[in-house]
This record gives sequence, structure tokens and C-alpha cells, in this order.
Amino acid sequence: MHALPPFKRVVTGHDAAGQAVVALAGPTPNNFPLKAVPGTLFHEVWNSTGSPAPLDNGDDPTAKPLQLSPGPLGSLIRVVDIPPDSVQNQVSAEDAAAAFAEIGEARAGTGTADSKHKLMHRTETLDYGIVTEGEVWLVLDGEEIHLKRGDIVVQRGTNHAWSNRTEAMARMVFILLDGRYVPELAEVLP
Repeated sequence: MHALPPFKRVVTGHDAAGQAVVALAGPTPNNFPLKAVPGTLFHEVWNSTGSPAPLDNGDDPTAKPLQLSPGPLGSLIRVVDIPPDSVQNQVSAEDAAAAFAEIGEARAGTGTADSKHKLMHRTETLDYGIVTEGEVWLVLDGEEIHLKRGDIVVQRGTNHAWSNRTEAMARMVFILLDGRYVPELAEVLP
């Protein structure tokens, strides 16, 4: 497995006169390697806790424990490095469950012994996922689709997993928005 290239986070703000300035620039300071799934790394870029999001010169909101989903009416953007399945396949069912507990949302994990992927999960969020490095397969309940760099997934609260079937690391950028299932769909979800 080769290491993925570093990237820079740039956060803007305003000075005392209202002029646009660079408030922060450099690598993401809050990164979370998953103990339960070696090689997986969450780079927390930014998040908001409401909508409309406050536009201020506040502190970095990523300086907190990792949380898979945004809070009520919130949003988040993160970069996730995804190791090859040859690494992920070493993860036991217990480790897969532990991975979701480790990222603050134990109930999100839906994987079972007969699941298509051990790391199947569902969150009540609208997610935009962009492949920036490598290749991944989006695994759904009844089908899969191969994704390459530049491909974009709009994931609307579905049960899914990300499978890296190559021997190279993959990277995706995710933007998550708090969501709610419409009543008709909520009634039929397991």
C-alpha cells in the first residue's frame, strides 16, 4: 500500500475591518485512525452545528471526538482514507461493530454474518461522496457500483459500505448533512 499525498485545509474569515483573510491554513489538525479497521483514517475538515450555519471567526469546530454523523441541522466535511479489502477483510464482525462505536455511532452498523460487507451501515443523513484517489465499490443491499477518481455519489440514508478491491489506498471526500426519512420510507426500513 502506498501512502496517499497530504492535502492542505484553508479556512477563511474576516479581520476587524471586515476584510477577507486566511484564518487557518495547513494540514487538518484533527485526524482519527480507526483502531478497529487499520489503515482507515478520518481527516476532519470542518463542521457546523445548525442551519443556517453561523459565519463567524470562531474556533475550529473539529477539535472534539470523532462523530460519524453531524448533529441536528448540522453538516460536516471530512476526508476518509480507505485501505484495501485485503486489510479490511481481516476485521472480525466484532471489530466492525467496534468501528462504529469508535466513531460515536454504534447503532449505524448494520453488518451481520451474511451481509455483503462487514462494514455495512446506515445513517439518517444526506451524503455527498467524491472519490479523489484510487477506486472503490459502493456496496448496497442488492447491487454494487464501481467508482473511480472524480466519481460522485449522492447517498440518501441507504444501507451501504465502501469496498476497496485494489491493493492501493483509496481516498474519498464526504460532505454529510443531517437528514430525516420521510414517513413512508421510515415505515419500511428495517
